Amino acid sequence: MSNCAVVGVNWGDEGKGRMVDFLTEDHDIVIRFQGGGNAGHTVVNSKGKFALHLLPSGVLREGIVNILGNGVALDPENLLIEIKEVQSKGVVISPNNLKISERASLLMPWHRELDELEEKRLADKKYGSTKQGIAAFYSDKYQKKTILAGELLYPEYLQAHLKDLLEWKNLTLSGVYGARPYTMEMLMEWVGNYCQPIIPYICDTVSYLKEAQEEGKRILFEAQLGALRDLDYGICPYTTSSTTLARYAPVGAGAPSADISEIIGVVKAYSTCVGEGPFVCEMHGTDAETLRNTGAEYGAKTGRPRRVGPLDLVATRYGAAMQNATGIAVTKLDILGYMDSIPVCTKYIVNGKETDKFPFPAALDKAEPVIEWMPGWKTDVSGVRSWDDLPKEAQDYINMIERVVGIPVKYISVGAERDSIIIR
Repeated sequence: MSNCAVVGVNWGDEGKGRMVDFLTEDHDIVIRFQGGGNAGHTVVNSKGKFALHLLPSGVLREGIVNILGNGVALDPENLLIEIKEVQSKGVVISPNNLKISERASLLMPWHRELDELEEKRLADKKYGSTKQGIAAFYSDKYQKKTILAGELLYPEYLQAHLKDLLEWKNLTLSGVYGARPYTMEMLMEWVGNYCQPIIPYICDTVSYLKEAQEEGKRILFEAQLGALRDLDYGICPYTTSSTTLARYAPVGAGAPSADISEIIGVVKAYSTCVGEGPFVCEMHGTDAETLRNTGAEYGAKTGRPRRVGPLDLVATRYGAAMQNATGIAVTKLDILGYMDSIPVCTKYIVNGKETDKFPFPAALDKAEPVIEWMPGWKTDVSGVRSWDDLPKEAQDYINMIERVVGIPVKYISVGAERDSIIIR
């Protein structure tokens, strides 16, 4: 049995969804193991273009069982909307191919409200939240103040638990932020509208996955965001509120005994970043606008323009090490085809000294990039399907990434479509 994790190496937005969609051909189960609906995985196939936020990217392949694990911030409202949108494009979603862990916690309506209230309070020191309630959700989860999805199957217990949480949460909403309090009537209406419809998908996924492992089923673990957004090892406080690393995948998935034999770290051929925080290699002006527009770099969830820059080898080497990646997938190589020469951030200047070591977060604000240039290939490579057919300059670019990061580049994406990929 060969289990695989597909994880981000940088700030997120690396193209993990298209890699999951491609690699599911060799797997039986796809599991989202952390995060919520605050980011998006964009996948293009014969049925259209899909921006998935909570649904595992495996839903777009027939015969794949998809699981939302216990580590996910389960937003019933947005999940239901997403299911209907995907179904409207002819994709079948049923309890046969989508299962929700009974141990996943529900993202409540007040979590989004608290997220927005706190960002307003922070003002010019805001973290750049997508205002999807993720930070407030995980804060409550680790305070043991959330509702488990399985509680929806126990109505009397659910009502009593909601009543207790309501009293506690209103102290914060009204007392700290001066916001309107919630009522039981509001909560029960929300449960009826958004939670009841997803009950058929809720089950004991831990037992299901134990049996699947015994049967030799192959599992693909799908991460949200990247290593630099990890709560412990990222650019704190400009991170997400969960663990984005592959080592957490079996725990957040509900299969803690599962071994992962392959970890594919996804890296974009250049750098992008959504939200606030340090971004050492950031480009500005006309060059940034050209790269942003050529790569269609706008957030899949928010539509916000992504900050862009050259490939950051300092951050990439660090992120790949944190993920313990066994292989690299480079995405969007085709986008760089318009450049005469291609900038690459090879080192940082920190406190007046050059370094190739990724600094502690507090030192990043004053770090400066060291930029080197590589020859461009000045041709469209989107139709290339073999390594030998890539221009020498493109091969040199990939070989440089492999050499500096110290991990083999196994996949090179040259387009959004499922088959627009080169396997080495």
